[in-house]
Amino acid sequence: MFPLHDVNPTVRTPVATISIIVACVASWMFLQGFGAHQALARSLCYFGLIPGKVLGLVPPGTHVQVGRDLYCVIQGQGGFYTILTHMFMHGGWFHLIGNMWFLWVFGDNVEDAMGPVRFLAFYLVCGLAAAAAQTMTQPSSILPMVGPPGPSAG
Repeated sequence: MFPLHDVNPTVRTPVATISIIVACVASWMFLQGFGAHQALARSLCYFGLIPGKVLGLVPPGTHVQVGRDLYCVIQGQGGFYTILTHMFMHGGWFHLIGNMWFLWVFGDNVEDAMGPVRFLAFYLVCGLAAAAAQTMTQPSSILPMVGPPGPSAG
């Protein structure tokens, strides 16, 4: 069953959790164009973690299918910034809503226990670990990794 809320009261306002949610929603609105097909496709190739692009194993100009009838083109190589930006991108409305709901329901309690600075650091470290694991296990992959499954699972 999908959790609607938890019953664990918190002592302080979950500032870091709210900040992460705001950053994810803002990236969805402004970088991903509310999921409009072409804006979404471009943002997935530009801000999503593509191991083959980061490691220089995929040539520029490679076409990537990122959804049903949705393609983008890899522009250039590198893109080390995507080890951070992928954590704030989403592949669709349900992806965004599901991740943000999960973060809201459970993240506030974790943040309350850890404190906002340690929680944010932990969130980012888990996201970096997920990026490293994806890159090491599938170094030539051209599929963009987006969303915060690493930080959320951490």
